Amino acid sequence: MNIYDFSVKNSKNEDVSLKTFEGKVLLVVNTATGCGFTPQYKDLERIYEKFNQKGFEILDIPCNQFAGQTPGTDEEIHEFCTLKYNTKFPQMKKSDVNGENALPLFEFLKSQKGFEGFGKGVKAIAMNTMLKKIDKDYKNNPDIKWNFTKFLVDRQGNVVARFEPIVDMKKVEEEVAKLI
Repeated sequence: MNIYDFSVKNSKNEDVSLKTFEGKVLLVVNTATGCGFTPQYKDLERIYEKFNQKGFEILDIPCNQFAGQTPGTDEEIHEFCTLKYNTKFPQMKKSDVNGENALPLFEFLKSQKGFEGFGKGVKAIAMNTMLKKIDKDYKNNPDIKWNFTKFLVDRQGNVVARFEPIVDMKKVEEEVAKLI
C-alpha cells in the first residue's frame, strides 16, 4: 500500500484520487482558519507559487478537531483562505485526522511518520504544556497533535518527513526544494 492508493473528498464532496499527484512532490497539511498557526497559509501559498510549476502540490485538508478552530462550512473555509491568503492550492473537504472517523490517508501518513516531539524552545514548551492537559500520553502515539501538521511526500510516493506546527516554514521550504 502506498499514498497513491488513497483518495480524499474535495470541497465539493467529489472523490480525488491521490494518483492525480503521482510523480509530484506533495505536502499534505491539516489546516484551520482560527488557529495561531493560520498565518502559515501565507507561507504555504508562497512555497506553492515558487515550486508548483516544477511539480509541487499542497493538499490542504481543513480539520476542526483541535479546539474547534475550523468551525465553518467547506465553502466558508475556502472563501476565508482565498480572500485572506490568496491561496490557489487544492483545498479538500473538512475532515478528521485522528480517531475513529479519521481519513484513511491520515492513518497511513501517521503510520509512516510518527510523532517525534516538538524539539526545544518556547513554542515547544508551550505545545508540550498544552498537550499534557489534553492527553498525558501524547508523546507515545503517532496522532496529529495540532493544526498545521505537515507530511512531505516525494515523487515516488514515499512519506519522507513530518513537520509539527511549530517547525519554521523556512525549514519546510528547504526540504521541499531538495525534492524538486
